[in-house]
Amino acid sequence: MLLAIDVGNTDAVFGLYHNNAWLHIWRTPARTDEPALAYENRLRFWLLEANIALSSIQTAVLSSVVPLLTPTMRDMLTNLFGRQPIVVGPGIYPLLPLDILRPHEIGTDLVANALAAYTRYRRNCVIVDFGTALTFTTVSGEGKILGVAITPGLKTAIRALFANTAQLPEVPIEKPVSALGKNTTHAIQAGIVMGYEGLVRHLVRQIKTELNQDCIAVATGGLSGKIPSLRDVFEDIIPSLTLDGVRLIGETMQKHL
Repeated sequence: MLLAIDVGNTDAVFGLYHNNAWLHIWRTPARTDEPALAYENRLRFWLLEANIALSSIQTAVLSSVVPLLTPTMRDMLTNLFGRQPIVVGPGIYPLLPLDILRPHEIGTDLVANALAAYTRYRRNCVIVDFGTALTFTTVSGEGKILGVAITPGLKTAIRALFANTAQLPEVPIEKPVSALGKNTTHAIQAGIVMGYEGLVRHLVRQIKTELNQDCIAVATGGLSGKIPSLRDVFEDIIPSLTLDGVRLIGETMQKHL
């Protein structure tokens, strides 16, 4: 079995992979004030609930875009399994079948997305990741990361309104029936959800125009299904795509150990 961990700015996602399938995917808040022991106890509990023995996990792979949490997670995994995990970063990128743009700047999650999409499609692809940030990573059919666009994510935009205005509440991410909001909740939903629909459609269209080549778009991330009207933009919606990429990195690295 392989354990893949994707630490983002909001959540840390743990996936257990075996026999070409994700057996379990667990999610917990990514808190920098929690010690390694807290994450270790949580993971031990999940494995106990799933009746999974630690000894059955041969490989642990860690991708983190939260520098303060990277050593915490690395120490937790080392203590748990008695060996260092594979940590995704520039040091291992030369072993991957990708040509990575600015390897010391690009997020490890975006590299994982690019590898997963390249491995699955082998064609030009825009990966739209609906997370804390909304990211657009374009990878060519030859495995070259061509560029990235980044904007605040859906929840981030809503929380920014809530945190920086006196009278606007935090609202659920749901598309209203009309752009003409008749109350505060619907007004925010119209601006954010409908606005982001337009943003995604425009950026994907702009990227395809600039490429001037055949290109598909794929959605991933925890919020990838929150705007159903975008379904026609995407070839696929794969919430586990980032984990798939982390897993593929782990499998590639195992061949070099």
